[in-house]
Amino acid sequence: MSVLIVIPARYASTRYPGKPLVVLRDADGVSKTLIQRSWEAAMAVRGVDRVVVATDDARISDAAESFGAEVVMTAESCANGTERCADAIGRLDGPAPTIVVNLQGDAPLTPAWFVEDLVAGLRADDGADVATPVLRCDGRALAGFRQDRSAGRVGGTTAVFDKSGRALYFSKEVLPFTGHDYDPDMPTPVFHHVGVYAYRPAALARYTGLTQGPLEALEGLEQLRFLENGLTIKCVEVEGRGRVFWELNNPEDVERIERVLAGRVPDA
Repeated sequence: MSVLIVIPARYASTRYPGKPLVVLRDADGVSKTLIQRSWEAAMAVRGVDRVVVATDDARISDAAESFGAEVVMTAESCANGTERCADAIGRLDGPAPTIVVNLQGDAPLTPAWFVEDLVAGLRADDGADVATPVLRCDGRALAGFRQDRSAGRVGGTTAVFDKSGRALYFSKEVLPFTGHDYDPDMPTPVFHHVGVYAYRPAALARYTGLTQGPLEALEGLEQLRFLENGLTIKCVEVEGRGRVFWELNNPEDVERIERVLAGRVPDA
């Protein structure tokens, strides 16, 4: 079963224009763009046959090619990363993959085992069309979600799923509601949705023929299009293993991520 990782990246982000080219410094003071650090995260995943950056912007393409990435140019009309992955598949030469992984270009802290466990989870569930990782929040992570919401920032996404791991809903609100306070290292009932997806090619092809539904429009979450149209998403719980995971959603997240790259746990 061949695995392809696609890293969709666009320059004209509504919330953070030019985000893929934002520079992040690590513990050694080395500066690399967000797209390069995301590509390096993808290259560290075992069992992957090919990694490509999918973009419609020449600036991102030039930057990616400068550090050795394979690039596929996609249509400007792609509205989200899933659409860009689907578009990229149709433009690539070579044999079709069995599993397509969407490793979005704003998550350079994604550990390799998140993706490895994700692919294994999709392979193990024949009834799932898509799989995506979820990470149980500890008190520190939940406090970060709450802080973002109280400040009016759109932070990470939460996931709610049934006993078999099938997704019920995803939201930029903190779901499920809990009025409790938790110690920093205490597990909570809230799951952070990690913005990575593994698709079966048939599900990815079907996605492009579906129209945006009201929930996707309200939340701004592309995966809700699958749920609104009756497709199944498997939530694969992954282990943090002491690693801090945070996506780059807002300019304020640059400092958070640089603290992790420097080996210091960021403030909640």
